[in-house]
Formats: sequence, C-alpha cells, structure tokens
Amino acid sequence: MSEMRVVGVLAVDDATQQGGSSGSGESRHPVVLLQETDGKRCLQIWIGLAEAEAIALEQQGRLPERPLTHVLISDVVSALGRRLERIEITEVRGGTFYADLVFDRGLRVSARPSDSIAIALHADVPIHATEGVLTDAGVVVEDDEAEEAPGTGGAAGSDEDEMDRFRAFLDNISPEDFGRSG
Repeated sequence: MSEMRVVGVLAVDDATQQGGSSGSGESRHPVVLLQETDGKRCLQIWIGLAEAEAIALEQQGRLPERPLTHVLISDVVSALGRRLERIEITEVRGGTFYADLVFDRGLRVSARPSDSIAIALHADVPIHATEGVLTDAGVVVEDDEAEEAPGTGGAAGSDEDEMDRFRAFLDNISPEDFGRSG
C-alpha cells in the first residue's frame, strides 16, 4: 500500500487521449492525477465535473457557503461519532477504479475514488493505493525538473511548476497507460 498525494485536476482533451485531434475543446474531460508520496508512480483517474470542482475547491481551501456532498458526508461521519482514517484505491477493473473509505474500528465503505479523494482532502486523511492498482494502472514519471535547480535550495518548485510538469506528463502519455474511470 502506497500513500498518494493529489497533484492536480485538469481537463484533458479526449481526442488527444485517444490518438486523434479535435482542437475544438468540446471533448475535454476532467482527470485527477495522484502520485506516490515516496515514489514516482502516478495514477490518472477520469472523474466527473462535480467531483473535479470539489477536489479543486478543497485544494484551494475554498468552500461555498452551503456544504457540498463531500463536506456533508464528513459532517455526518463526525456527528455519528465515527472517524475516517484513510481512503484506499483498492482495484481497477476494465479501466474503472474502485475505492474504500476506511473508518475507525475497521469499518469499510465502498465509494468512487473521485468522491473519496474529495472527502479525504476535506477530512485531512491519507489517500492510499494498493500495490495491485499501482502495478496495473500506475505509470512511472521521471521528474527531471524536480531535481535541485540553481538557486532553489533543493525545493521541488512551486505549484505552478508542478502543474506545468503535470501538463507535460499528460501530453506524453497514451490511452493504454491508464484506466479510464473514477
């Protein structure tokens, strides 16, 4: 089991991912990219627009006045006296990813990875992926740009640099590299 971090959420052109080129922007689809915290393997999970917005808002620390579904779930869990310990991306079958919310006392609840990621970010709990998922759907990303650069003091770079590397990564992958559903 590897701990993962959310690198970002981006809209990816479906035609580009499928080897074509529409150029129209009409076939864009959100994806969330997770990377091992202590490794170079990444998972790309295609998600819905609502989940992409929820994840992006959590990453930015911005929430609307009224709670979104992932916030509501988190609040209900707390109100019932339970504690979410982590989420686990447990398997990928036919390009579809599966996840569990793992609570105190060993309780597990199946959930979509996209919802689980939003909940984990809000609840500030770790995100894990099984070795099987990383073996089946993970792609090794060599991050030459993250190496120490002059004047950075060894820092990995800013969030904008990280997003640029993410975009470059997406430009150089093929549909066979990843599963497609979240």
